[in-house]
Amino acid sequence: MPQLAFAHSFWEGYDILEKPVRAGVRKAMQKFQRLTVAELHADKGLHLESVENARDPRMRTIRINDFWRGVVLAPDDGSDVFLLVNVVPHDDAYSWAAKRLYTTNSATRALEVRNVVALEELTPALEKAAAAAGSLLFAKYSDTVLRELGIDEQVLRAVRTIVDKAQLRAFETLLPEDQCEVLQYLAEGFSPEEVYRDVVAEHQPVDAGPDPDASLAVAIANTASRITLVTGPEELADILEKPFAAWRVFLHPSQRRVAYRVSYSGPAQVTGGPGTGKTVAALHRVKHLLTRSPDSRVLLTTFTGALAASLRESLSALLDGDAALLARVDVTTVDAYAHGIVSRLDGKVLSPLGDREERQVWQRVVKRLGLPWTEQFLAQEYRHVILAQNLRGWDAYRVASRRGRGTALSSARRERLWPAVELFESMLRDQRATTHLRICARAAELLAGSSPTHDHVVVDEAQDLHPAQWRVLRGAVAPGSDDLFLTGDPHQRIYDSKVSLGSLGISVTGRAHRLRVNYRSTEEILSWSAGVMSGVAVEDLAGEGSDSLAGYRSLLHGRRPHVEGHGSEHAEVAALVERVTGWIAQGIRPSEIGVCARFHVLLDKAYDKLSAAGVPVARVKDNPGPQVEGVRLATMHSMKGLEFRCVAVLGVTAGAVPFAREVTPAAVDVLQHESDLLRERCLLFVACTRAREALAVSWAGDPTPFVPR
Repeated sequence: MPQLAFAHSFWEGYDILEKPVRAGVRKAMQKFQRLTVAELHADKGLHLESVENARDPRMRTIRINDFWRGVVLAPDDGSDVFLLVNVVPHDDAYSWAAKRLYTTNSATRALEVRNVVALEELTPALEKAAAAAGSLLFAKYSDTVLRELGIDEQVLRAVRTIVDKAQLRAFETLLPEDQCEVLQYLAEGFSPEEVYRDVVAEHQPVDAGPDPDASLAVAIANTASRITLVTGPEELADILEKPFAAWRVFLHPSQRRVAYRVSYSGPAQVTGGPGTGKTVAALHRVKHLLTRSPDSRVLLTTFTGALAASLRESLSALLDGDAALLARVDVTTVDAYAHGIVSRLDGKVLSPLGDREERQVWQRVVKRLGLPWTEQFLAQEYRHVILAQNLRGWDAYRVASRRGRGTALSSARRERLWPAVELFESMLRDQRATTHLRICARAAELLAGSSPTHDHVVVDEAQDLHPAQWRVLRGAVAPGSDDLFLTGDPHQRIYDSKVSLGSLGISVTGRAHRLRVNYRSTEEILSWSAGVMSGVAVEDLAGEGSDSLAGYRSLLHGRRPHVEGHGSEHAEVAALVERVTGWIAQGIRPSEIGVCARFHVLLDKAYDKLSAAGVPVARVKDNPGPQVEGVRLATMHSMKGLEFRCVAVLGVTAGAVPFAREVTPAAVDVLQHESDLLRERCLLFVACTRAREALAVSWAGDPTPFVPR
């Protein structure tokens, strides 16, 4: 029986098809799995036929209905794997198919497609322009170097005409995928050696043979990052019924290499922008560790309870609900784990204060001691210096580094500040209260005097953890091979925590990996969202340098984000209702739509207006399960870890982002002021990058200065 494979170009179009057309696609695909190859060619309903004048003789079309056609790449080498590459209107199908050529990349062995006709038509004219150009973008790379990176002769000829990055971007939709990615990395300044390591080698299958002209079936098997191979009717029905999740049914090569590496000699780190698969890699790493050692225990942890719940659900699905494996994994937040350690070893845990209650204690400290500092400054000094460095007394604080603090403190001023710390801690004892970070500090102290609790620790969203939390994790597992596996993105740091991992005994030197390809959002959404972070420096995860979005890109394309201001909040919410109902009319499920704002007040208004329009809604804070149908409403902070086909970001005003109460005045601490503004940028960046296909950003009044111009 024939096997079916689906290209990403198919998923991009399938998700926005009307329901009757999607039903026709399902019916046609079911025939592929039911009939023999000979019967497929003879079936009059399917009407599998060649494309006249096609540049790729394997191109076929199939009938979906009177108006729609599917474009299929058929095997001509004796194999039985058919690749569905597109579903488009009748006339467009033949035109699209006639111009495309599928080839196997000589370096990655992956199947890739190009608009061969457009390249042939454009290249001669561009060669004339290039002859008169002062410089060419890829002039410093020899033909031999480019060929070793997988650039073939037709693309090489076109490459020699490209004068700048703008022209390369204009070429992107015409070029084969892997070759395009190589050129983009070179254009960003990466060396050929780096490009081979981070792009070519990552895409190469482990058992790649020497023959780049292997069968279509082999090339498809080598292209797991862009093609989904379906193995049976049940899998076909599942992914066609839930197309939004279909792109996640496989692990991409760059993720697989870091997740299933047999062993790391010490802590390993995986970084990357939103949608690059860091969480997927973390989950698969847990699976690898569990299946490799039958008695090992794994701690899978993250920053918030909502993210921990999501990890728990995803891990259960990945492990097929295997109770024996799941019993060896503890999925929780770092704070909850620390609370458990203190409860078990101390026999009791004081109640932790919330941020507001903690600030009130500092206010009383300032008033009682008549200090010249604000409660905000003292709280930050306590968090970023004293707890971060685990300082236990005046002598330690007197000589401690205050890196990252923008207000200098002489020895005399430190001596005046230290009694405030002692009074604060005394007040907490009197209230029989503590803070989450103090619980972490105590847990780390207890772990240092006892045995580790786990064989491996896997951390997701590592960028948001405080040094006190890292000490807990360092104590949870003995130093050694495969002790810590960390994933995170400094550009998504939405809580005020920075850390130097090396100073905490967590060195990832030689074991750090970066994922640069976004598999979630379109390039249009990604490019616009990256503009939010333009012009700012972001400290890397280890606290030892800077992090960059250079080379971060998507292979998907779609509509540009809709960005619009309104005269009033009422008009903004009315426009939201119209947009959401339009998305639903296109076949988007309500639960595949996310609406977020900085504050609950605006979300409440959106909730009321959407409900009045007959749109089902559900609040993320109520933890609606996947079976609950409704547009998801969430604050920007609660969007962390979520993803939707369509996202509307409301209320992006100058007064909400940045929110003044969350930004330290420059007069109090100029470095903290800059750090707070960066955190506010990161918050908007996170909210916008939750969207896969469509993003709408709106405001009433003056927009935030972070909106790209």
